[in-house]
Amino acid sequence: MPYVSLIALDTENHVDALQRVYELTPTFWDLYGLLGAPEGQGERDLKAIDEEAGRYGMGILLPNEPGNADAGAQLVGLIDFRLHWPEQGVCYVGMLMVAEPFQRQGIGTEAWLTLEPWLANEAKMHTARLGVEQFNPDALKFFESLGFQLTGQSQRVRSGKRLVRLLYMEKSLQPDTSAT
Repeated sequence: MPYVSLIALDTENHVDALQRVYELTPTFWDLYGLLGAPEGQGERDLKAIDEEAGRYGMGILLPNEPGNADAGAQLVGLIDFRLHWPEQGVCYVGMLMVAEPFQRQGIGTEAWLTLEPWLANEAKMHTARLGVEQFNPDALKFFESLGFQLTGQSQRVRSGKRLVRLLYMEKSLQPDTSAT
């Protein structure tokens, strides 16, 4: 499994890199009936993250290629989440996306396993919650592999001109008490 790191994304430094991740994920946009990532989506998303209290956009980075120090780290994905939403102690994950050329390599799993201890120990979250689109069985399987379970709750939400059914999933977050 490749080593990943997470970095806080911002509009000043990461708009183009996030847009490139979106462009490398056409299957996601196709789920919504779009021919690709909408122009300017990276900037709109980072501005929305900046404007919403308790919301974070963490970029998933792969290190530079061995022997190619000029390449630098590469942004290959995004985890978008809110703390204390919809209630105190709950982290709502809005998106965990890995660009298609990097999928099925353990990157999304490693990114979540990097974030999860921070959520439990530092941010003091006791539950992670998310909604998976009913028409996205790969995402459902992925989150089940991370220990998320369906809650039995669902909701229809508007996405552009479509109504989308979200299936809600949750996972209990356990703080590491071995250091105490």
